[in-house]
Amino acid sequence: MPNVTPEMVALGAIWYIVFLFSTTCHEAAHALAAKWGGDPTAYHGGQVTLNPLPHILREPVGMVIVPLVSLVYYQARWLIGWASAPYDPNWAERYPRRAAWMALAGPAANFTLMLIAAAAIRVGMLLGYFQAPESITYSRITEASATSAEASFAATFLSLMFFLNLLLGTFNLVPVPPLDGHAGITLLMGERQATRFLGMMRDRGLQFAGLMIAWYGFGYVFGPLFTAALNLLYPGMNYG
Repeated sequence: MPNVTPEMVALGAIWYIVFLFSTTCHEAAHALAAKWGGDPTAYHGGQVTLNPLPHILREPVGMVIVPLVSLVYYQARWLIGWASAPYDPNWAERYPRRAAWMALAGPAANFTLMLIAAAAIRVGMLLGYFQAPESITYSRITEASATSAEASFAATFLSLMFFLNLLLGTFNLVPVPPLDGHAGITLLMGERQATRFLGMMRDRGLQFAGLMIAWYGFGYVFGPLFTAALNLLYPGMNYG
């Protein structure tokens, strides 16, 4: 059992707030896009909302239990969790284009939050509240830079908002089932091919294999992307 400190508790609380807000926005975007596309399944399930409670009630293990356990295990330096929104697979096969846009709406919400966090960090730097960190690693991502104790909460919150939404948006775009990217790539296919492809991807074995591929291969993609994003966020620092 790790030695729990007030700093660890505060950092863990910020991690969890950012995770809860980001995943709620992700799933609400899926649900809203599906409703606009003619599938009211998630809407009737209460998922077209930024209130996290309906999303928690749907996935209590992925949104509460596993994230909190992982925060304790990793001493508030990392978090694992998940969420989901229901949809009608028959609707998706009937309207693959609409299903593709529904799938892409979740990552789009994450990238929007990432850009908002990046803009807020840049404004904070211009105003002198934040400064670029000397170095950043995954395990020290929250050291993004307050010039005073009063600004430390905002710096930590925005840094995690930037990092976590970049990670969530990118990971979900990996084009393997059951991640959002596998449905998004059907925009590059003909209608008939897309319908056949989505039907095949419902196989549980393929979904498990897809998750394994994404889990073990994602780091090779995300590492360089994360570095590039940091160099854009903090120009002149040359993180490597």
